[in-house]
Amino acid sequence: MYRRLSTIPAATAALTTAFCLTACTATPDDSSQNADQTATRSETAPITLTLMRHAESAGNASGLIDTSVPGPGITEKGRQEAQAAADRFSGQDFDGVYASSMVRTQETAEYMAHDVSEPVEVLPGLREIEAGQYEGEPEATAQSTYLATPVSWLQGHRDDRIPGSIDGNDFDQRFDDAVEQIFDSGDTHPIAFAHGGSIMIWTLMNVNNPDPSLLKTNPLRNTGYVVITGTPDTGWTLVDWNGTPIAH
Repeated sequence: MYRRLSTIPAATAALTTAFCLTACTATPDDSSQNADQTATRSETAPITLTLMRHAESAGNASGLIDTSVPGPGITEKGRQEAQAAADRFSGQDFDGVYASSMVRTQETAEYMAHDVSEPVEVLPGLREIEAGQYEGEPEATAQSTYLATPVSWLQGHRDDRIPGSIDGNDFDQRFDDAVEQIFDSGDTHPIAFAHGGSIMIWTLMNVNNPDPSLLKTNPLRNTGYVVITGTPDTGWTLVDWNGTPIAH
């Protein structure tokens, strides 16, 4: 599958790998048949999607909420975390690597992309939930300020709006669109690098077996992850929350 390789900041240039894409020779009839097979597979077969939070960013290190785009890159500690995550998970044979429009996810994704020999596809819809008036406030207060409205979305109040930011419908639609793009790619076992808030809230808004208590008992730290299976049409099932198998 051919994908657009995202432009990654100079901080990760040393990790950039040149991927040689060799065109397959096929007759028009063969190409049409392959396209039909891909379309059929993407429309009906469930996929397993891993959503992983980025490694430590300069924003995390500052202790302040930073949801700006493109935002800060990852720290030296973050680079170590990203490499450790790639070492741990590259054996999962991911067939697609995705990241949000924010630098910290792209830099984290490059480590995994290098290890599984896949390019990084940037999907803006995976970006973090905008903090609005809480931008620049201490991360330590996020549960009671910035994330209070997203928690209300889980209770069915999707019209609630973060002051100076978006409501639950807007957030859910854009993340939905990104996930559908991943699904439509034909990948069967992709990994997408996103953000703590966006991953946790979207997952709990959309799976058929949500457990909102996980927000407090097991919040996603840097390189924390969730695994879901399903399709956009039939719905999603949560199977793993950061190493904890989920009953379904």
